[in-house]
Amino acid sequence: MDLQHPLSGLLVGILVGLTGVGGGSLMAPIMILLLGVVPATAVGTDLWFAGITKTVGGAIHHHHGHPEWQIIRRLAMGSLPAAAVTIYFLSTANAHQIRSGTIVQLLGVILILTAVATLLRKQMHSSARKLRVSTATAFKRWQPLLTIVAGAVLGVMVTLTSVGAGALGATMLIVLYPLRLNARRVVGTDIVHAVPLTLLAGLGHLWMGNVDFALLGSLLIGSIPGIIIGSILSSRVHANVLRPALAAVLAFAGFRLLM
Repeated sequence: MDLQHPLSGLLVGILVGLTGVGGGSLMAPIMILLLGVVPATAVGTDLWFAGITKTVGGAIHHHHGHPEWQIIRRLAMGSLPAAAVTIYFLSTANAHQIRSGTIVQLLGVILILTAVATLLRKQMHSSARKLRVSTATAFKRWQPLLTIVAGAVLGVMVTLTSVGAGALGATMLIVLYPLRLNARRVVGTDIVHAVPLTLLAGLGHLWMGNVDFALLGSLLIGSIPGIIIGSILSSRVHANVLRPALAAVLAFAGFRLLM
């Protein structure tokens, strides 16, 4: 077994537990750019990697009372049907194009958007708080529907690229619930919602033959202890310290994939 596989899993697992970011955002480009994995297989394997590691992290966040279950249900109402439709599209679309250029290009764009969302999270939260206070009645009226729509967007993105359930999902939660969710609740809610979404998308990719279980096993050897360490440290380490460096890595990986 190549040592770089479990070490990659360990690093990504710690970041997922700490910030809710890093699973698909880092693991998919690592597999494509560094390990030479075919894009479709990287996405399918990464979805199973994310689903398993986030199940462990979600259980720890649930133990600490971080997830908001009403918001998770709203997100899932949009994300799970959207993921199912996207799986159907992938299974009937042009296989060669989906397995080559399409996934790589979409992944690159979403990684850059993830980097921007990671850097501007404070500013977006501040703007959302002001809007929430100044238009309280209208804001609350539209919250449920917009949460379902946000879930649908995440369902499509995650199924196509395995990226989006971390930084972009957390950013959506911050904008939609600027007063209700603190940082720990955002991470806990984001991780728990990602579990059924990534597992459903992962089952779809397994059905299409896009999962490398040998690679998955070697990644999990490092990621399981990593997600436990990160989730425990999430209440002690300020995630903002990690965000600029994480955003730079994501932006670099995104541009590399686009080029």
